[in-house]
Amino acid sequence: MCLGVPGKIIELKENYRAIVDVNGNRMEISVRLTPEVQPGQYVLIHAGFAMEIIDEEAARETMQILLEVISYGQL
Repeated sequence: MCLGVPGKIIELKENYRAIVDVNGNRMEISVRLTPEVQPGQYVLIHAGFAMEIIDEEAARETMQILLEVISYGQL
């Protein structure tokens, strides 16, 4: 099973690279699998690659669920 983390594309760089914001943390990922992505769009990220472009609502819901799951481990 794979886990995709939602992130917002902040900046596109050379060589199919991009800066994304994942819940307030910025990191560089590959957009080689989603070359049509544009700044402001949301993607699901797995293993450093944007796997799929998603809408903002799906990104928000996914992040909410992930944060909820993480909170269970802190009980």
